[in-house]
Amino acid sequence: MTQAQSQQIDTLIKNAKVFNRGEPAIIEDVAVAGGRIVARGQNLDSALADRVIDAEGLWLMPGLFDIHTHYDLELEVAPGLPESTRHGTTSVVIANCSLGLAFGAQRDGAHDPIVSCYARVENIPKHVLRNCADNVDWDNPKDYLTHLEQLNLGPNVAVLFPHSMLRIDVMGFEQSIQRDPTAQELEQMKDKLRDALKLGYVGFSTDALPFHYLAAQPHCDKTIPTQFAKYPEIKQLAQVVREQGAVWQATPPKDSVIGTLKTFLLTSGRLYGKPLRTTVVAALDIANNWRISGLAKRLSSILNSRLIQGEFHMQALGAPFKIWSDGAVTPIAEEIPELRRLNETDLEDRAQRLQILNDPDYIKTFKAMWMKGKQGWSLARLKRKINLEDYAFNRTLSDMHVDRCPQKNWQGMSFQALFDRILAINAGLFDEVISDEERDLVTTDFAHIADEGDFMLQMLRSFDNDLSWSTVTANRNMKTVRELLMHPALLPGFNDSGAHLTNMAFYDVNLRSLQLAAQGGDEDVSYMVKRLTKDAADVFGVEGGSIDEGDIADLILVDPDKLATYEGEENVQRIYREEFSHEQLVNRSDGVVDLVMIGGNIAWQDTAFTKDLGRKPMGRLLRSIHRD
Repeated sequence: MTQAQSQQIDTLIKNAKVFNRGEPAIIEDVAVAGGRIVARGQNLDSALADRVIDAEGLWLMPGLFDIHTHYDLELEVAPGLPESTRHGTTSVVIANCSLGLAFGAQRDGAHDPIVSCYARVENIPKHVLRNCADNVDWDNPKDYLTHLEQLNLGPNVAVLFPHSMLRIDVMGFEQSIQRDPTAQELEQMKDKLRDALKLGYVGFSTDALPFHYLAAQPHCDKTIPTQFAKYPEIKQLAQVVREQGAVWQATPPKDSVIGTLKTFLLTSGRLYGKPLRTTVVAALDIANNWRISGLAKRLSSILNSRLIQGEFHMQALGAPFKIWSDGAVTPIAEEIPELRRLNETDLEDRAQRLQILNDPDYIKTFKAMWMKGKQGWSLARLKRKINLEDYAFNRTLSDMHVDRCPQKNWQGMSFQALFDRILAINAGLFDEVISDEERDLVTTDFAHIADEGDFMLQMLRSFDNDLSWSTVTANRNMKTVRELLMHPALLPGFNDSGAHLTNMAFYDVNLRSLQLAAQGGDEDVSYMVKRLTKDAADVFGVEGGSIDEGDIADLILVDPDKLATYEGEENVQRIYREEFSHEQLVNRSDGVVDLVMIGGNIAWQDTAFTKDLGRKPMGRLLRSIHRD
């Protein structure tokens, strides 16, 4: 027995099937002491351990990484991040999509950037954002990292440097959404970015998706600051990231193929002397555009080829891309001007939305949008028929399902079934007995509807945000999803944890990715564990992702039998979070993950959190370690 094996052990995990670094699985014991793995092997001495866990029949693996989160704000009120911890996530990457808290609140008396930038982009209520901004007591990137190190972190945290906030810091809020930086301002941005990367920020985040708008008047028609940056600005900032050996997180300009190719060629080592590690949102199998998933794989393969010599990783989501909407409030509605106009109003301002919905000109444009490609003969109709629509937003009523509605018996129905029901009631052709309440609603509010456009307008008028409905806009074919996840150039991710409180629930998607991989046996499970752990750590240039002797003990136990039967779509719940004073959609995989250990501390065991999660430090700030 080695010295490591003969020392006192805090926790000894016996007889687990260990997955680590993509190596073949092996049945082993794993010993933890002082927060680190001190021994792995057969028949380690239980007498030396303060705690022994029998893991026979369970999988043991490094704690999982969630590489695309927006936990910046939740960390300030619930640093244990319980909704990720319970699913085996022990490391998260924050400040994605150009948004973060590196410069503090950045209030200038006239503008509140945290509220303005986050409220619509991440669908977080303004009161939650204001409460966070009120408690910010730092104003520079160095002090922000110090602040994070003082929190009672659950999972470990890696931080990107956010471009929108950098633009605001250097140019001021108003100018950041109006013009290019001067040569002097661009040099300041490059200097601040370089300094931040040297401090340990793991990379730089930008954003170009056309869904991301500001949430404060008079700027609701403008996108967030990063989207005002032209290619020369991005190129110069990306060069700083390349020089520092950091990672660039980006999203593509969705509607510009040439712009996308030009931007992502910045990853090329052949063109720029050294590859730029790049991770991009997102590789999805879009329901109404079949080309996207294939393009993601081809683009990744080309950019990582010997010809281009890039380090390019698109992020794939290991689940159906199911989105809930509160009335018209939903992330992907922002791409359509008629729906975006409703999103420009405050969540609480029902009167203004009703005024818009009753405006004759708006009614005309809304109906034209909703019926586009659904009738007559046109290019739009052809594109809809062959599944090549321009919008990611799905306008098919049979795919849209009512989750919550003041008219309770409509809950669970598809919009198509509801539309047909209303038409039948108004035509006197409905044979079933209905309540007086429903009949009054239909024959008053819905008496005039003649087509789908009328129907959708009236649903929004009658119920506003009290109507919650869902649709799957991408990733309906799980065979295709598995192919994306297993593609070597892609990374499992894009969970958006911590954002879209009532629109998405992907906190368990790392587990769903493991579940899909398990269809191919232990070899594929080992590969997926590596993708969710060591590969993620390497791309972001941080410590972690393995459970070798001497490593910090971030590890989990997974029950493979319960994982195999887990139904992620059936385990979404709507709960009230005291920390937010607001509802949130979450997942419940209780029983699938048997143990979560972070820094040698048990955070979750036997379907319950331990009392120390969020009350004492478990995780740590993951500063970048791959600097050139």
